[in-house]
Amino acid sequence: MNIDNNQPEESSVNEVREADVKVEDAPVAEIAELQQLKTDRDELRDLLLRRQAEFDNFRKRTERERSEQSQYASMEAVRELIPILDDFERALKAECKNLDYARGVELIYNRMLEALKKTGLEPMQSIGKPFDPHQHQAIERVETKDAEDNTIIGEFQRGYSFKGRLLRPAMVKVAVHG
Repeated sequence: MNIDNNQPEESSVNEVREADVKVEDAPVAEIAELQQLKTDRDELRDLLLRRQAEFDNFRKRTERERSEQSQYASMEAVRELIPILDDFERALKAECKNLDYARGVELIYNRMLEALKKTGLEPMQSIGKPFDPHQHQAIERVETKDAEDNTIIGEFQRGYSFKGRLLRPAMVKVAVHG
């Protein structure tokens, strides 16, 4: 044992040095752990924000799809009624000796057409317009110099759109220059 009180014992110096090392190591370990926790927190926050954005996009998409579905739900029913409009148009073109009967058919046709227009049906006007393969189906091409090239000069069957969407393309006769 060391008699000099000014000199610490060898074992106590080692204990102090070990304690100093532990004290110095502890903050570094805690700082590293704190950095890891911050990194984990940031990753989780980022994941949460991405999930919230994905859920918000999903919610908006389903609302839009639901709105479109309800908006266009009657589209198929209207599509089924279009051939009846075609029949009325043919009946109106046929000669009829009874004017009251012809006038009655015309009134029914007009009333039905107006009711369908209120639901969103839009008849397309094709004659005199340029041919558009997205809206017209060319049934016949006629060489003529009386009309511009690719201009519609006749309509076999009227085309319709429903709330801006093509429901049925018009069947048309198209002028071509030969």
